[in-house]
Amino acid sequence: MLVTQLALVSETERITPSQLNRVAAALQKQATRDFTPVWGIPATVDAFDRLQDVPLGYWPLIVMDDIHQEPGVEGFHEDKNGQPFSLIQYSDAWSLTTSHEMLEMLGDPKGNRLVAGQSPKQGQGVVEFLVEVSDPPQDARFAYTVNGLLVSDFITPHFYDPVTAPGVRYSFSGKMPGPRQLLPGGYISWRDPVTDHWWQQIWFEGDEPRFRHLGKLTARAGSLRSAVDARTKTAARIAARGPESEGFAAARSVNALLKESTGSRATALRERIQALRAGQITEGTWEGGEEDTY
Repeated sequence: MLVTQLALVSETERITPSQLNRVAAALQKQATRDFTPVWGIPATVDAFDRLQDVPLGYWPLIVMDDIHQEPGVEGFHEDKNGQPFSLIQYSDAWSLTTSHEMLEMLGDPKGNRLVAGQSPKQGQGVVEFLVEVSDPPQDARFAYTVNGLLVSDFITPHFYDPVTAPGVRYSFSGKMPGPRQLLPGGYISWRDPVTDHWWQQIWFEGDEPRFRHLGKLTARAGSLRSAVDARTKTAARIAARGPESEGFAAARSVNALLKESTGSRATALRERIQALRAGQITEGTWEGGEEDTY
């Protein structure tokens, strides 16, 4: 099985090399430990200081400043050879936004995958859902921490099951109530094949989700996901609301405790190394053996 290789790159001076490496490590753990067992898609995530350092064959996740001048600039794109990359708006919760984009890129690298299922809207029959693995549970309140950093929840393949079944997880966190349902702050998109019109169910405000008619998608240059994301402004919403969420505040508290723990371990390791170099510690002595001759 081919392994998807992702490159995390910062094009903003607000991210230090240390921060970039820490987020890359958290994303690698999320991909390996959480996403791959559920979706069967192995991946690596490596940090690079510059775009020109990214090896060929890697799909870049590029964090930048000020990419919201035009709608749809942030999020999923393809280069001229059809290879995916993502542009991510920097914010205090950039690890969450980057995780969201990483998971969606892994779940559907081309941004065009459709899955058939019963429409949640009465009067429509079987429709085609756009596979967006992080959008239904995208709100920061449903995120979780990896290495003390906030990362996105994501749906499981059971999200597209025809009926709810006991003991089945529909999102990694287990908070998704059933197939083709939403959590507050999330949305799903689909095409009605009878009319060739696109619809969404969104839950951006209020106590209940609502339906939104997008109409027929015409003059499309990029992927279906990039067209839908441009209309929905997913990345901008996460970047704006993530730092204000309770999950982000909790992650900062966890991160502070982790830094204290890792700092203590680093101090202990330095002391051990210094003692070894000073000859204060030996790793045992041998008696009665042969002399080294190599």
